[in-house]
Amino acid sequence: MDPKKAYNIWAAQYDTNQNKTRDLEGHALRTSLAEITFENCLEIGCGTGKNTLWLLEQAKQVTAVDLSEEMLAKAKAKINSNRVHFVQADVTQAWSFADSLYDLVSFSLVLEHIENLGHIFHEASNALHAGGYVYIGELHPFKQYAGTKARFDTEAGRQVVTCFIHHVSDFVQAAKQHGLSLVDINEYFDDNDRSQLPRILTLILQKH
Repeated sequence: MDPKKAYNIWAAQYDTNQNKTRDLEGHALRTSLAEITFENCLEIGCGTGKNTLWLLEQAKQVTAVDLSEEMLAKAKAKINSNRVHFVQADVTQAWSFADSLYDLVSFSLVLEHIENLGHIFHEASNALHAGGYVYIGELHPFKQYAGTKARFDTEAGRQVVTCFIHHVSDFVQAAKQHGLSLVDINEYFDDNDRSQLPRILTLILQKH
């Protein structure tokens, strides 16, 4: 199922369903960005606002973007602040919503649904101040190799969201081509059990 349709349906149950990937990515974002200061944040894939609330605690202004109108409706109902600007947009197109330069661009569980990383990193780099950061939190490709995909259950049956596998080097090399260098990489495991496949991959990139 294409991501926009899928997340519009998923929105009604996204916050209440058991979802290890959602929860562990939220922890990973907070851990990864704990030591990074930023005043102006562009959040790609804000969903129901699961990370937006925390980003607002760290930043003076957040532009929160999502493809799904229904996910955005949940976020808007949850967050009432004039310091956040919600935008419905398709990030595979030109980023007309990025009307200023940012200290941080964050991607949470977004890039697995996007085939062309080059366009994404081009736009992210253009939206950043020099020295600004990109945070990426994704379902680990090792999990994808084992068959895990974004999915949810409905009365009509299990729905699987369209996904693409990006290897770790795909992220790093695509970023490199657009002036973004890797400054940190980490992996997060269910119950912190490092004998199992990691669930979440995080990357911190910085613009030259």
